[in-house]
Amino acid sequence: MDGRWIPFFIGSFAGTILAALCLGLIMFLGFKSITQWLLGRFMKRLMSDRYPENIFEMVSAMTKVSPRIVLENSLRAASGQAIERPFGSPRKFLNFDGLIFSPAQLAVLPAHEDEEVDMSITIGPMAKKPLKLDIPVMAGAMGFGIGISESVKIAIAKGTAAAGTLTNTGEGPLLPEERQFAKHLVIQYNSGPWAKEPETLKQADAIEIHFGQGATAAAASFIPAEYLKGKASKLMGVEGEEMVVIPSRQPEVNSKDDLLKLVDKLRTITGGVPIGVKICASVILEADLEIAIQAGVDFISIDGGQAGTKGGPPILEDDFGLPTIYALTRAARYLQERGVKDKITLLSGGGYSNPGECLKAIALGADGIFMGTSMLWAMTHDQVTKAIPWEPPTMLTNYPGTLKDKFNPDEATQYLTNFFLAFVDEMEIALLAMGKTSLSEVTINDLAALDELTSKVTRVPLAYQSPSEEEKGGATGQAGKE
Repeated sequence: MDGRWIPFFIGSFAGTILAALCLGLIMFLGFKSITQWLLGRFMKRLMSDRYPENIFEMVSAMTKVSPRIVLENSLRAASGQAIERPFGSPRKFLNFDGLIFSPAQLAVLPAHEDEEVDMSITIGPMAKKPLKLDIPVMAGAMGFGIGISESVKIAIAKGTAAAGTLTNTGEGPLLPEERQFAKHLVIQYNSGPWAKEPETLKQADAIEIHFGQGATAAAASFIPAEYLKGKASKLMGVEGEEMVVIPSRQPEVNSKDDLLKLVDKLRTITGGVPIGVKICASVILEADLEIAIQAGVDFISIDGGQAGTKGGPPILEDDFGLPTIYALTRAARYLQERGVKDKITLLSGGGYSNPGECLKAIALGADGIFMGTSMLWAMTHDQVTKAIPWEPPTMLTNYPGTLKDKFNPDEATQYLTNFFLAFVDEMEIALLAMGKTSLSEVTINDLAALDELTSKVTRVPLAYQSPSEEEKGGATGQAGKE
């Protein structure tokens, strides 16, 4: 190229850039002017319109009644029937934040950082075939078809297996692939007619008889057939039905003696795996526990009021059931008083979301912790970007979800494995900081309460009193493991 043309091209390029910058500046200034004009018009109207005609009345109204309530009432107005809210209650109940652990340093020495920590637990220690887990956290019950998709169910089975813990079939049918990939599988004996054949029950590492759960109490579930098309309906044997009903009551249990017969029946069919019950926390919790004790169960799973679900009526989520910390401490105390705390495994669920809460619950008397909502969020991780902002993330995970084919089960398996291992890693660090090397060494004596209500509920001494002051004031007893 002739060198004489170079200045021409440079000049043309610079001119183009300059023209673009000028155009951009003009557009910006124009946009700024338009925006300023619109905002001015809006603010003038906002500051001068009578209140009944002013858009700000929505802000004022939603300060009194939350946007959630306004939306839910709009959904009720649109449908004329009970609505179903995913993930449980948004209410704030008393939780584990009012408890802290006591660190070891001089009077009690910390454990050496290189010591092995035993995090294993045994479900049903008195059973013929006890179920031993490597870690104390586990997957809560989530049913295939009636709740989550096949891909999610398989990811949970693989993730729990990699972490050395269990998964639970929930109220849905037994998915063959779930049994194939799960290391430890609890089959939930629901009140429906499916998953009750002897050949199915014999595949369980434990059986959980379902009576209630925290988010929906013991109410019946009604599932339109359109939500169960395909593999789920075939496995459940409900093809052709317009509405699938999960009854509110176990048809085989109409008295405490019937529960004893059912427990014996399941124990015989399975050859002695742990047999337990799943209940929500009622005000007469001790009466429910007594019936379970008399029936000879190997474990009891209690769902607190913060438990989640695929979807449930807000009145059941918000206004039924004891909060988890109340349920746990009362249950642990009663089992201790009855002399069966070391014989019957106590599992707790309902709103657990971090390692500290799990370890505090174990100190209060739980043997293991099951989770659902937090686990589901962890395993979807950054996959939620496939749904938001146009669809809720549940469309990726639910059986009838419109985006379930975009869910990547391999990624979810790794995320779930990491989630469990990270939980346990933090709990191990906490144990060493307390001078302990085994989960079984953690007791209520390792806790202090930050407020009087938490202290009264848990019977944990107040943090602003020394142990000697507490003794002078009169001990109130202890609920957890001693």
